Amino acid sequence: MLYGGIEAGGTKFICAVADENKKILDKIQLPTLEPEITLSKVIEYFRKFKLKSLGIGCFGPIDINPASKTFGFITNTPKLPWRNYPIVNKLKATLNLPIGFNTDVNAAALAEACLGGAKGLDSCLYITVGTGIGAGAIVHGKILQGLCHPEMGHILIRRHEMDNYKGKCPYHQDCLEGLASGPAIEERWGEKGVNLGSNEGVWELESFYLAQAIVQYILILSPKKIILGGGVMRQKQIYPLIRMNVLKILNNYLSVPEIIEQIDQYIIPPGLGENSGIIGAILLGELAYKNKSF
Repeated sequence: MLYGGIEAGGTKFICAVADENKKILDKIQLPTLEPEITLSKVIEYFRKFKLKSLGIGCFGPIDINPASKTFGFITNTPKLPWRNYPIVNKLKATLNLPIGFNTDVNAAALAEACLGGAKGLDSCLYITVGTGIGAGAIVHGKILQGLCHPEMGHILIRRHEMDNYKGKCPYHQDCLEGLASGPAIEERWGEKGVNLGSNEGVWELESFYLAQAIVQYILILSPKKIILGGGVMRQKQIYPLIRMNVLKILNNYLSVPEIIEQIDQYIIPPGLGENSGIIGAILLGELAYKNKSF
C-alpha cells in the first residue's frame, strides 16, 4: 500500500509517498507560490503513484471541523493568495482519494508520538519555530482540538526589558510569533538567524521568549515530552539556554523529576529529524483511508 503526504508550509510544500511501514519511498520539495500554480505541481506529482489516500499537514489557520461548511479550507492566513482557499476540496476533486487534514504542527506531534521522540507516551507537545511559530499537542493519546485547533504561537509573553523591537505578527504585533519567529529575528537583527550563530545575544533573547511560552504550556497541558523543531531550532546552542530559562522561570514550583532532574531528556529536538511533518501527514492519510481519527 502506498500513502501520500503533503507538508504544506508557508514557504515550501514537501510531498512524499510512503509504504505501509511509513518508509518514505519518494519525496519532492516545491516552493509555495499562488494556490493554483502550487497545486498543479502537487497533483502532477501524486498522479504518478497508485495511492490509497493522502494526508495534509497544513499551515494555518485552517478549518479542521468536519461538520463545518468550510472544512478543509485555509482560512485567515497572512498569506493572502491562500486566504479562504479550499485546499482539501481542490485535491479531492482532482485526485479522488480519501484525505486526512490537520495543521502542520499537529501532524508533526502525531508523528513524534507514534514513531519519534515521544513514542510510547500518551502526551507530548511539538513546537515549530521557523517562518511562524505553532504548536501541536497530543493529550491522552489524541490530537488536542476544541472549537478549532490551538494557536499556541500567538500567546502573549513578557517583553525583555532591553528589547524595543515592535514585533512582526500582522495580527498581534508582539505575540510569541511576533517576537521570536525567524522573520522577527531577521528584522530585529538585520540578518537571517542562520548567519547569527555566533551572536550570543540573539540566542539569549530567543531563549528568553521561547522559555516563557514553554513554561505556560507545561503549566496548562503538562505534556510528558516537549519537542522543538523548525528552522530556528537548528541552532543547537539554543536548547541548553531554553532549558536553563525554563527551570529559572519555574523556580522549583513543579517538583517533577522529568523536569527538575532530566530536563535534557524532556525538552528535545525531533526524534524524526526534519521528517516529523511529512511523516505526520502520511499518518493522517493512513487514518483517513482507515476512516479513523487519532
